[in-house]
Amino acid sequence: MSEQIALDHLTLADHELFHDRKGQACPLPAPLAPLADTHGHLTSFRAHDPAMALARAALAGVRLLVVPIDAVDDVPGRWGSVPEVLSWLDEQVEIARACLDECAELGFVPPVFEGYDVPDLLDNVHIVAGVHPYGAESLDDDAMARIRELLASPRCVGVGEFGLDLGPYSKVPREVQEDAFRRQLRLAHEMGLPAELHIRATAGDMLSNAYVDAARILSDEGVPEKGCDLHCFTAGLKVMENFARLGCHVAFGGAVTFTRSEDIREAATFCAERRLLTETDSPYMAPVPLRGEECEPAMVAFTAACVADVREKAGRGSRKATYDALWRNACDLFGL
Repeated sequence: MSEQIALDHLTLADHELFHDRKGQACPLPAPLAPLADTHGHLTSFRAHDPAMALARAALAGVRLLVVPIDAVDDVPGRWGSVPEVLSWLDEQVEIARACLDECAELGFVPPVFEGYDVPDLLDNVHIVAGVHPYGAESLDDDAMARIRELLASPRCVGVGEFGLDLGPYSKVPREVQEDAFRRQLRLAHEMGLPAELHIRATAGDMLSNAYVDAARILSDEGVPEKGCDLHCFTAGLKVMENFARLGCHVAFGGAVTFTRSEDIREAATFCAERRLLTETDSPYMAPVPLRGEECEPAMVAFTAACVADVREKAGRGSRKATYDALWRNACDLFGL
C-alpha cells in the first residue's frame, strides 16, 4: 500500500479523520483515556474497508475493539467456515498494522495516554460469538457447534450478540427467540464468559415486551458470573435501572448523541459509573455530527465525549472520571 493510498483511505489529507457529507472537517473530541468500542461489526461494512477502519480507530485513540461474529449470518453466511472468518480478521489486523506504519512515517500516530499501560489497538482486537435473534430459527446443533468453535479462539472474550428483537424488522416467533436466548445464556454460564445482549422492544413501548421478557429470562437463568451488557442501549432511565439492578452493564452507542434522544442521555447520566460502556454497533447509527454516514469504530470518540459531557453537566463526575470508567469497565467485563 502506497503512502498516498493510505492517506486517501484514511481521509488524512487535511490532518482530520472525520468529514461530513459536505466534506467539512468534524474535529475529533480529544479522548481523556483510551477508548473502547465494545461492539463493532467489522464484518458488515458496505462502504468502509475493514482494515482502514481499524487503522482509523487506532488513530482516534481506540485501544480495544470487540467484534461480534454471528454463527449463522457470518458463518456460513459470508464465510464458509470458522477458520476462514478468523483468518480474515487476522488479515485485516495485519493490513491495518502496515498502514499505521506508513502513517507514522508521515507523522500520523495514535494518541499517547499518559499514566495508562495499555496495548495498541491492533494487539487488542477481540471477538464475541453468538446468533442474533434474526437467526434464532437457524440455531441448530451445527450453529451451536460453530459458536463453540469461535469461543475456542484466543480472540474470543464473550458470547453474543443474542437476545430478543420485537422490532418491526423481526419475523422470528417470540418463543423461538426465547429458546435461542436461553440456550446461549446457558452457554455463557457453562464457558465462564460474559454475554452481549441484543434487546429491541416494540416501538413506543420500552417498558414492556422485549425488555420485560429479557429481564424475566435473566432472572430465571441468572446473569453470567462474568457479567453481561445491554448492547446498543436505546431505552430510557427506568429500563436502565431495571437491568442495572440485575447486574448488567449498559453500552451506549451513537443514538445517545441524536437530537431527540433525551431519554437515552438521561439513562447515560444516571447510570452507575461502574456499569457504563461505549460502543458503535458499526456500521449502524453513526453519532452526531456524522449521523447518516456509515458508522465505524473510530466514531466511538464522539459517543464517549457525549456521555462524559452530560454526566459532568449533571454533577455526576468529571469528564475524566467518565472516560476512565468507560475504559476500566470494558476491560473488566471482558477480562482484559
